[in-house]
This record gives sequence, C-alpha cells and structure tokens, in this order.
Amino acid sequence: MVNPILAFCKGDTVHFLLVKKEEIGTIHVIKQRQLHLTCDIISLNWINSRTLVLVDSQEKLQVVDRPTQEVLETLDLEQVQLVYNSRHFKSLATGGNVSQALALVGEKACYQSVSSYAGQIVCLGTKSAHVLTLRNWKERIDSLVKQEQFVEALCLSWSFHEATAKAVVGLHGDPLKRKAVVSDKMVEILLQFADYALRKCPEHGRIQLMEQHFQEVVPVLVDYCLLLQKPELLFNQLYTRLQENMVAKGVFLESLESYIIANRLGNLPTPVMRDVLAHYHDNGMMSSLERCIVYLDVTSLDIQQVVQVCWENQLYDAMIYVFNRGMNDYITPMEKLFAVIGPKVKEGRSLTDDVVVMGNKLLVYISCCLAGRAYPLGDVPEDLVVQVKNQVFEFLIRLHSGDSSSSQEEEVFPFIHTLLHFDTREFLNVLAMVSPTDNLFLETPPLTGFPSFQTFDDFKNDKQALEYQQRIVDILLQVMVEKPDFTPSQVGGLFTFLARQLAKPDNTLFVNRKLFDQVLDFLCCPDDDSRHTERQQVLLELLQVGGVVQFEEERLLGLAEKAKFYQICEFLFEKKHLYDRIIDCYMRDPLRKCEIFNYIHNLLSMPGYSDDEKLQVKKKVLRNMRELVTLDPNKSADLVMYHFTDEVQPIISELQDDQLLFRFLNCLLEPRDGPLSGRVLPLERDLHELLLDLLCRFDPQQLLTFLRTSQHYRLEEAIKITEAYSCNQATAFLLEQKGDVNGAFGHLLQTLKTKLRVVTAESGDEDAGVAGRHEEGKTDNQPALRRVKDSLDDIISLCHRCCPKLDQEQREVLWFPLLDTMMASQRDVMLDAENTSEGLKEMTLKVLNCMSSFISLPAIIQHILQDPVYGKGKLAEIQDLILGMLNTFNYEQTLLETTTSLLNHDLHWSLAHLRSAVTRGLHPRQDVCNICLQHYKTRQDLSEEIIVFSCGHLYHVPCLHQKDCGWSSASEPPQKWRCYKCSSNHERKSRPSTRAKRSCSTSLAKVSILSEVSHTQSRESTGFLIPFQPGTESFLLKLSPPPLFEE
Repeated sequence: MVNPILAFCKGDTVHFLLVKKEEIGTIHVIKQRQLHLTCDIISLNWINSRTLVLVDSQEKLQVVDRPTQEVLETLDLEQVQLVYNSRHFKSLATGGNVSQALALVGEKACYQSVSSYAGQIVCLGTKSAHVLTLRNWKERIDSLVKQEQFVEALCLSWSFHEATAKAVVGLHGDPLKRKAVVSDKMVEILLQFADYALRKCPEHGRIQLMEQHFQEVVPVLVDYCLLLQKPELLFNQLYTRLQENMVAKGVFLESLESYIIANRLGNLPTPVMRDVLAHYHDNGMMSSLERCIVYLDVTSLDIQQVVQVCWENQLYDAMIYVFNRGMNDYITPMEKLFAVIGPKVKEGRSLTDDVVVMGNKLLVYISCCLAGRAYPLGDVPEDLVVQVKNQVFEFLIRLHSGDSSSSQEEEVFPFIHTLLHFDTREFLNVLAMVSPTDNLFLETPPLTGFPSFQTFDDFKNDKQALEYQQRIVDILLQVMVEKPDFTPSQVGGLFTFLARQLAKPDNTLFVNRKLFDQVLDFLCCPDDDSRHTERQQVLLELLQVGGVVQFEEERLLGLAEKAKFYQICEFLFEKKHLYDRIIDCYMRDPLRKCEIFNYIHNLLSMPGYSDDEKLQVKKKVLRNMRELVTLDPNKSADLVMYHFTDEVQPIISELQDDQLLFRFLNCLLEPRDGPLSGRVLPLERDLHELLLDLLCRFDPQQLLTFLRTSQHYRLEEAIKITEAYSCNQATAFLLEQKGDVNGAFGHLLQTLKTKLRVVTAESGDEDAGVAGRHEEGKTDNQPALRRVKDSLDDIISLCHRCCPKLDQEQREVLWFPLLDTMMASQRDVMLDAENTSEGLKEMTLKVLNCMSSFISLPAIIQHILQDPVYGKGKLAEIQDLILGMLNTFNYEQTLLETTTSLLNHDLHWSLAHLRSAVTRGLHPRQDVCNICLQHYKTRQDLSEEIIVFSCGHLYHVPCLHQKDCGWSSASEPPQKWRCYKCSSNHERKSRPSTRAKRSCSTSLAKVSILSEVSHTQSRESTGFLIPFQPGTESFLLKLSPPPLFEE
C-alpha cells in the first residue's frame, strides 16, 4: 500500500502533505516539502501520481515534476480565455453584497474551470473547452525525431532506458522489459540518424566541411551503441552504411581510438581491424595506432600483419605487447631491439633520437619483466612471473648473442656490455629496482615507467634468483673493471651500486675488497688531470652510500690529498669532527673558495657543535684572515661583525698591507641594515680615524662622503689628518663644522688658486705651440676649466651658507679675496688663449652676481677701482665685468618698475570700484522701518536720520540703537552698523537665508571692501552705509596708499 500525497497552494507556494495511516487506524497528515515559484498560483491539479499541472495568475500552465520539483514545460493559455467565477464571488445577482476581500478573490477565481480527468486536463473557455494531455514516451521521442533533433531524441531515450526521465507516460512493465522496449526504439533512431547524416552530407565543398559534419554524428552513434552494449549494431549495420562514404569511414575509424583507450571497446572484427591498420598507416597516425593496439584483445588481431606494421613503423610498445600477450614470448622483442641498438652503441658515436628512444624502451621493458609487470601496462600472468624473470636473466648473461655473422668480432656478454655503454646508471637502476625516492646513488631519477620494486630484496627467498644476482655482479665487475673503455663516472656508478647492496643487513653478495682498492687507485690517480671533477664526484657518491667501510681511511685521505679531492677530505674530516681542517679544504679548492664564508658562518651560528670545536674554528679563521680578506673583503667584514667583534685589533695587526687594510676597513665601517645595524665595535673612533687616514692616501674622492656619513671621528684629529695629506676640500668641510668659516674659506681658496695656476700654465703652453694646434689646445684645456668651475662652486656655496650669519665687514673678507683671485687669473692668462679667457670671465661675472646679493654695488665697484692695476685708468680689461654689472642693474630696475606699475594698477582698480560702490544710491524695498513698522516719513521728528542697507532693509537710527545694532556711546569703542533683520536670521541659522542672498546684489568681495572702509567715513555723515555680511572675513582686501618714489 502506498501512502497518498496531498497538495494545496497558497500564493506562490505549493505545499505537499503525506497522509499516513497506522495499524491501529489512526491517520496522520505530515508536512513533507514546499515548492516556491515566481508567480501566484490560481489552480492546481494532479495529472498523475508524479506530475502536477499549475496555472498562474498570468494564465501560464506549468507542468511540475513532484519528486524533483522541476518545471518541465510551460504553456500559454491566453487563447483559451478561461472562465472565472467572478460573478458568483462578487454576488452580482444579489446586488454585490459581499466583502471587498471576497470580491478581490473573485477576480482570479477559476474553480472548476481547470480540471483533471483520466490523465487529461480540461480547460473551460468562454467559447470552447480545451483538452490537454501529456504525450507518452514514444510520442515525445517521435516529436524530436520529426524535428530532426536526433541527438536530443537519443538523450531522452537513454533517460527512459535508465529510468531518470520525468513525467513518463505509457512505459509499463518490469525494468528489464522497459529497457528492452526503449533499446529497440534507440536502435531504430540510430539507424535513422546514420541515414540522415549520409543524406545531409555536403556533396560539394572542402573536405574539412564533410569531416566536421560527420564528427558531429559518428561519435554519437558509437557512444550509444556501446552504452546499449550492441557492438554488432555498430560494426555490422552502422559501419556498413557509413563506409559507403570515405570521409564518414575515416571519421568512424578515428573515433574508435578514445573508446579503445578507455577500455570501452576491447574487440574489433577482423575486417574492421584491417581497415583500422590501413587507415592509420595511410594517414601517418602511427602513435594513435600503437595506443590502440596495446588496449585491444590479441585474439582479435592478425598477429603477423600487426607485427609487420609495428616493426616497419618502429611501434615497439605494440610489438612487445603482441609478442607477450599473443605468444607468451618475452625474449624475442629484446633480441630484435638489441639487434638494432647493439651496432649503433658499438660504433661509439653519438646516438640518434630514435636509437635513444629504443634503448630507453628496452631498459623499461627489462625492469617490468623483472618486477612481474607487463609492458606497457598490466601485469604478467601469475603462473609466468618466475619463468619470465629467469628467462630475462638467462638472456642478459648469455656469453654470445648467437648471431653467426658477428660472432667473431663480438665481445663476451654482449647484452650487458651494450646496456652498460648505452646508459650505465639506468641499467644499474634496472638491476637495483629502487623507487625514485630511495635512489640515493644516482645523479638522476630512473626512467619514466620503472616499477617501484626492489628486485634484489625479493631474491632473498629465491635461491635461483640469488645465483643470478651474484652471477650478474661478477659479470659487471669483469666487464667494467677489466675493460679500459669505461669512464670514471661509469666505473664509480658500478661500485656505488655495489656499495649500496653490500651495506644492506641481509646482503648475500660477495665482492672482492681488492676490487674497491683497485677502483680507488683508478679514481685517485694524481697523474691524471682529465675528468678531475667527475672522478671526485663519483668517489664522493661511493663514500656517501656506505662505501667508506670498504677502504682504510688513512690511505683514502692520503690519496685524496694527493689527487686534490678536497670534497673527499671534507667528508672524512667531518666524520672525525675536525672542522678546523675543513677550512683548509675550502681554501685550497679553487672551485669552492667563495663558499668558505657561508660554511664558517653556519658552523659558528648553528647548534650541534661543541664550544671547543667552535673555538678551534675561530683560531683557524684568525690565522687565515689575511687570505680571507684578500678573497672577499666584504664577506670577511660581515664575518667579523657577526663573530669576531672582539678580535678587530688583532685582525688589523695581521693585515700588514695598507691597501688590503683599507679595503677591509672600508667594508667593515660602511653603514649597514638588518641585524648588523646596531652593532658597535670596540675602539670604533680609532677605526674611523684610521680609515680616514687610508682614504686620504688611497681614495680621496670618497673623503667628503665618508665625513658626511660618519659621526665617530674626532674633529680636531680629522682636521690634522686631512691637513697632513693636503686634502683642502675635506679640511674645509671639517673647519666649517667647527665654525671656522675663514679657515674653511682659506683652504678652498688655496685649492682654487692651485687649479687656476694649472689653467694659466696650460694657456702659456698653448701660446708657445704652433698655430696649427690652436684648436686642439682649446679642447685639451676644457677639463682644467671644469675643475676650476667645480672648485669655484664649492667656495660660492660656502659663502652662501655662511653670509646670512655674518656682518657686512665679515662678508667682504670672504667675497673680495675671491673676486681678486678670479680677476688676477685673467691678467695671468695670455691674450691668445681665447677659450680660457672667456671661461674665466664667465666665472668672474658669476662671482659678481652672487656677491651682489650680500655686498652693495658701490662697495664692489670701489673695491675694483682701488686695485693698483685698474686705478691708473686701465679699465679696458674689466670693461666686460662692469658692463655685465650694469646690465644686471638695468634688468633689476626694469623688473622693479614693472612690478610697481602692476601693483599700482591693481590698487587703482580696487579704489575705483570701492568709490563706485560707496557713492551708488540704494533703493529700499519698503517704505517702513523694519523694526517699528512705521513709515519713515510719519514720525514727528522729520530730521531724524534713517539708514538703508544694501540688502534693501530700512531703519530709523533710534530703532537700531534700541536693538544694539548701531554706534555705541563715545566712551565705548565704535561698532559697525548692521542690519537687524539679517543679523537676527544669521543668529537663528548657521548660514544666511536665501532671501538675504537674493537681496545682496553687490558681490561678496565688494561687500567686504565696503564694510572694511566704513569706519573711515565721517560719523556726522548721514550717508547710506553698506551692511556688514557675516562670513566674509577671509575675503578682506587690505588697502594702503601707493608708495612714494623720489624723482
């Protein structure tokens, strides 16, 4: 018995209730779920147990699936013209005597106008009745087929097949029967779809259009045939029809690849497989063909044809798969591959990409066989695992290949020999079968495809396999140690492999220890400089995997030192905790010298080392500090700041070379950021003064930068040092810091004179030269003039900084000697040196322009005329200077007059507008006083004054006095007249009223001007004043009479 479901709707919500009857007869109604729609519902009916039909207020019929609450279809009923029950609800027959609520409901009441009966919906219209019904499942499919929507029809059919469709009508019976019925219908649609595709194929146009057409059809056909598990339909009927069109046939064959790889299609009929081979081969799709073959059942393949195609096109994965699965033959693929790569490897030339790919596949194939895995996928049958392992080992340890044509020249154990020469490390990895995460002895991880098994570990329970293991190790030693054609890296790889195996606790291998000594002698040969880094790296790897137990450490250390294997020495010293000796290893190793600083810092900073070990390292570092500073003074300074701040003085004593000491101190005392920013060195003041001394000797150009940034030197000592080395610019900076302006000026002036003497001397040499070199002399003298200009700029900057703090006499003491020096230099320059003379004149004029800001012009001219040379009437030499001064004076005078004229014009404009505003008549808005509300002429005292403000308000003067809006008594300071009404509004509001804004026709700036000058008017005047407007203080214009200029 099924419990019934009830439904009712209210507004836009449908409520579902479950009716349940208990055994005792009690009936319970349980609220189950709700369905929310976006419209108001006016009718609800069940059309079957799973489907509802709703009509909304817009007369839209909606079909709803109850389990999923999904709206399946929407139909417009506007043409039906539904009959509403408005007449009855509004009680029109009795005069409409109903409530407004009931009348409102009647607007959309359609009870009995929409009803369900026998799976049908009957709608009553004003002129006709309409019957609606759900299509059964076949009609729904046929409707889509008739519209040529085959993909949608197949999708709907499959939903019927899987019982996921909604509102299903007419599909009865048990699930298997329903599936069979739907399946037959889908077969019919698939055949129709294929015929439709062939019929609608473009007959003309590009081949790409035809391919695109069938690519939209064929995959759908294949997919639904496989879903229905009807491969006979796919290959016997559909393929037979599609192969009539060559484009459709090609698309069909290519579409099979994805289903084969996904293991949805494992068997192909022989004719179809033959077509697949031909099509993929003709179109060059060999990689796709190979992927398909390894997923197909071998029994469906023509083995001879497939093997031939695979070998001709180098499809090695497919060939191996066919031999393994089809014939249980695991050796023939290896023989074929060795026959190809063996001669290529034996030639010793660089291998082609094809040969490398083939060799890598061979290594992966061997590893899979030894691990019990099938290649390229799957597993070897359990009953063949041991047999396959033994066969592979027997194949590898064959003494000869069995090829009679090459037996005379062939080496023993040709297969192992070939694999070792092809890739030694990867072949040893195949034998070790260690997963990439544990493969510590290899430089690179194993090839992709290696299984994660340890074959030798699995051998411990297999006596036969243990014998094979020992046999292969003996062959490897025989082939690689006795033959001289292997590199140190290859030999080292073998012994690293052996060391790993011997280090295991359950090891069963036996290797003669003398062989390790022999390899050690080979790798550490001091007379062989070739492959030095490679041999050292190989030996280091051998030691790291446990090979150190195979050697005597003292002998190993001696050989490593002779061979200059410093990384080996470091390994041994670290094992013995002799960290101080490791520093010597870094110092002697030219490739790792720069890494010594990081090593020392890490060792002294990290925990895990004893205090005694760190002390020994510190002593070693101090003994080698000279070499460390020579190597990298910057990193040495960082090392000292971190770990040797208390040993700075001994380190400085150790650095006997002043140049080396300068480089070290320059790095040590430079400003630092980060963790070293707050470090303070002992005797830091002495260090800075020592560096200052070295800077004066080795890098004077950086003196000023150092003096500006450093604050740790003594001023007097620094002055003595710079004076001792005649560094005048630095001395001047220090004297200025001390406050001795004259001393600083004197040193800079001395520097300027020195550079001027060089210029004058060069100009003399220029005049003594031939006339043909005149232009060249001009060019050569340019650097000297630039140096003079730089020195002059320094003096002028000093004077500019100091003059504001000096009186007139002290300023003349600075500027006049500078002017004399520059003018004297012009007299010393020969007349023919035009370039030098012009440059000095420009610099002299610059001095005059700069000093005129601090010294009056008459004083400058008087000083020039007091010169003995110019005092006798020889003014021609300074004519340009005086004319330049006069031009400057004329320019400044013109500038002053122009500025004054502009200011006077602005002042005249302001005063003219002020006068115009004050003298303009005002028109009152009303004829009554805004306080007493009486006409201004009705008062008895006709001589009584009245005031009109610019806002248009009129007042009697006594009325303003009563409201405290006028002038105060004589004893009190005068106040401005103000409009009572406007000021009252302002007090009530935070801003002026809109009416006041409208009444003020005068601009804000003009009002402010007038209010400002209101006090200047006579108090006896009965004139009409402009009211003061609040909030205009920021716009006040301060007026003053124009200045007087003497004629």
